[in-house]
Amino acid sequence: MMQHGLSGTATLGPSGTGSSDYREPKCLPKPRKTSAICTLNYPNKESFGFLLTAEHLWTNSDAAPERPADTRMGDDPQLTHVTLVWREGQHEDWIKFGRPVAERIVSRSERIESYMAGQVFALVRWASNDYGTVRSTLDIVQAVSLGERCATVPQVDPGGELLLSVHGWPKVAQVFRLIDAIETSGIDPCDVAPEHWRHIHNRMAGRLTPRDYTPARHQAWLQRKALLS
Repeated sequence: MMQHGLSGTATLGPSGTGSSDYREPKCLPKPRKTSAICTLNYPNKESFGFLLTAEHLWTNSDAAPERPADTRMGDDPQLTHVTLVWREGQHEDWIKFGRPVAERIVSRSERIESYMAGQVFALVRWASNDYGTVRSTLDIVQAVSLGERCATVPQVDPGGELLLSVHGWPKVAQVFRLIDAIETSGIDPCDVAPEHWRHIHNRMAGRLTPRDYTPARHQAWLQRKALLS
């Protein structure tokens, strides 16, 4: 009697044409160099630097200013508020670069950073489920003034001027390399001309190589900015 067995065909698996989002960070994001927040209480933290103490408002000054007990960051309509969630392996948000003027710890897994009008920051959002990565995005946003028209950006209240937006970890990693190159040249990404981020967005959308952001270009932007102010 003939015995039944495996036919010898290869084991079923991914076809190789899966979503470009099927990538994930292999390690925690390194602390950004451009944050202006004063040093937090590092011995008293859990994963990703979230404090276990009560929520508190941090500013750029050496000491936190006195404020009424019922004052909330969300009550200040002049600021743009970014909600960051960190549940390792499930939902991981972080700021690639930015200079928040205030920060509030909401819980062990959530915090809110606030930015003044005109400030630029890069928001990275990554999420996964039992089947793999479901979201990998990077948005470079410029905070806007109260009443100014703006684009809707997830987790950004009330929104902002969207300078660059990419989806899929390969594209996110490509923008990371461009940001790292700018930092290597001695330029703070927060001070880069907004037009350069739009240029990168458009070139990547057309599958073209963005031009380098050189110190000469940056100096020209600073001079033009001084004339406009």
